[in-house]
Amino acid sequence: MAKNWRISSFSGALLAAYFIPVWGMVAYGIMFAPVHALYEQSNISAALYISDHLNVAGINLVRLAWMLALSRITVVAFFAIFLTLWCVPATRRSGAYDEALGVALGIGSLICFTNMVMASLVGETGALRLHATELLLLLGTAIVLVVQRPVEPERETLAGIAFRRAELLNNR
Repeated sequence: MAKNWRISSFSGALLAAYFIPVWGMVAYGIMFAPVHALYEQSNISAALYISDHLNVAGINLVRLAWMLALSRITVVAFFAIFLTLWCVPATRRSGAYDEALGVALGIGSLICFTNMVMASLVGETGALRLHATELLLLLGTAIVLVVQRPVEPERETLAGIAFRRAELLNNR
């Protein structure tokens, strides 16, 4: 029973416990008040970089904010799919939840890295620390997921096969 629990699974579940509520609330705020929510701590680096360096204003800023919210909701959805698949024993034994976790880690790492670069370019140290911490969390779990070997199915021994065969013969 305990053979199908993996370190990357627990790490992914802990990340999902952080990213689902936090990024979900940030994306929810962006969806309903795009400009106001874009200038909060978690998005300030993207907002300053887009408005200052790319000279984007008005409705285009709102569209880019919605794209950021959509990308964060995508990561939240993949973490939720991972948790759902992880809770089902059959998929946990086969390791079928790794793809959802990998996609969430990949897209989340890309978002955090770009936000971290934008925070360093505009000089926002608080946002830089936040995005660097989130990036390190995601990359650490991704490394564990890549290095850890996949779950191998249990092989039947000759004694087990002989026992099942003898059991079938006695139950005629």
